[in-house]
Amino acid sequence: MATKSILNTVERKFILLIGDLILIGLSLRGYILRAVDYQESEPFLYQIGILIMGIITYITLAYIFELYNLKSIPKSVTSSIMRVLTIVSLFTISVVVITTLLFDFAYWRIHLFIFLISSPVQLILWRLLFNYVFKFVPTVKNVLYIYDATTKTTLERDIANINGDDNETYFRVVSTYLNDNEGVDFNNNNYRNIDTWIINTRSYNHFSPHMEHELVKFLLSGKEVITYSSFYETTYEALPINSHNDSLYEILQLNNSKIRYLQGLSGFAFNFLLTLISGLTFLLTIPFVAFFNIFLNPGPLFYVQLRVGKNGEEYKVYKFRSMVVDAEKKGAKMATKNDARVTKFGKILRKFRIDELPQIISVLRGDMSFIGPRPERKIFVDKLNKITPFYNVRHLVKPGITGWAQVKYKYGENLEDSIRKLEYDLYYIKNKSVVLDIRIIFKTLTTILFSRGI
Repeated sequence: MATKSILNTVERKFILLIGDLILIGLSLRGYILRAVDYQESEPFLYQIGILIMGIITYITLAYIFELYNLKSIPKSVTSSIMRVLTIVSLFTISVVVITTLLFDFAYWRIHLFIFLISSPVQLILWRLLFNYVFKFVPTVKNVLYIYDATTKTTLERDIANINGDDNETYFRVVSTYLNDNEGVDFNNNNYRNIDTWIINTRSYNHFSPHMEHELVKFLLSGKEVITYSSFYETTYEALPINSHNDSLYEILQLNNSKIRYLQGLSGFAFNFLLTLISGLTFLLTIPFVAFFNIFLNPGPLFYVQLRVGKNGEEYKVYKFRSMVVDAEKKGAKMATKNDARVTKFGKILRKFRIDELPQIISVLRGDMSFIGPRPERKIFVDKLNKITPFYNVRHLVKPGITGWAQVKYKYGENLEDSIRKLEYDLYYIKNKSVVLDIRIIFKTLTTILFSRGI
C-alpha cells in the first residue's frame, strides 16, 4: 500500500526542475564565459541574457517531451535517457542559433562539445538519484467522502479510474459516510490523517449540527474541503457531466458575454500568430503531399466535408485525404484507431497531423479558431445530443484544429469516447485563457511526437 509523502507532486517537480537547471547552468558555464569574453562592454548582461534564454528554451523542450511526468521516470529508464538525449541535442542547437546571432561561434566549439557530452550524463544520473530517493514515497491524499445514496458508486468508480490513470497523486478513500452522521467520532486515528473532505451539494444540505461542527474544525486546521465536482475538475481537468452532485449549469457558470470577452481578449492575436505559422507550413507541404499522393494515395488531394461549428451552424472543412476514395460507401462511420479505410500514406499524414493543415482555410474564413473543440458531423452531433443535452454547449465557441480534449484524452472512436471528450471541451470553455492555449500548443507537439490522441 502507498505511504504518506512528505512532499506533494508540485514540490517534487520543483526539486527536479531546480536540479536540472543547476546542472544545465554548470555545464553551459564555460560556453557562456567564453562568449562574453569577446564582449568589451557589459559582459555580465550578456551572460545573464544567454542564461535566461537558455532556461526558457530548456523548460519549453522539457515540457513538450514530458520530462517532468513523475510517473514516467520509474517506468522506463531507457525512455528517460532517450528523452534527455533528444532535449539536450535540441537545446544545443537552440543555444547555437541564439548565440551565433550575437557572437562568433567558431571560437567556442570545444566548450559546446563539452556541454553536449557532460550534460546528458549529469541529467540522467540526477534522475536516477531522484527516482531512488522518492521511489518509496508516492504522493498520497487520504480522502473522507460525505455522500448520499446516489453518489457513492460514482465517487468509488472515479477514484479507481484516477488511481489507474497516469496521474501523479494516489487518492485513498479512508472512509465514506451517509448524511446522517450524528454519532460519528472524528477524534479516532482513522480521521486524524485525512487530507481532504469531499462533499456534494445534496449531502451538504442535510448535514447534521455535529457534522457542521466537525467541518468547521477541519477547515480551521488548514485542511482541504471541496465539492465532488471541484475534486473531479481539479484532478481530471475536465467537468463531470455525468455527475449526480451538481447541475452542469452551476459548474460551468458561463454566459455568452463572457465567451465573447474571452475570445476577444486572448483569441485574435494568438490565433493570428498560430495561423500565420501553420499557414506557411501548409503552403510548404502542399507540393510534397501532392507528389506522394499521386503514387501512394491515388485520387483527390483534398476532401471537403460539412461539420457543425459555432451556434450549431454547418460549414465546410478541408483536409488532406487520408482514406480510400469510397471510404463511406456504406454510410457515415466514425474513424477508429486502426481504421482499415486509411491508406498507408494516409497513416503517415495522420501520425504527424499533416492531414489537419488544410483546416487553416476554415480558420481564415472565420469558421474555425486554431484552438477549440473538435468539429463533428451533424449526423454524430444529433446522436450525441440524444445521449446528453449538454453536447450543444461546446458550440458556444468556434471549433478548433487542436483542442484540450484532443491532447488530454485517448484516440476517440465511438460515441462513449465523444461523451468523455465533451468533459474536456467544457472544461476548456469554462477556463479558456492564453495560458491554457499555450499549454494546448505544447501538448499538441507532445501528442504529435508520441502519436497520441486524435
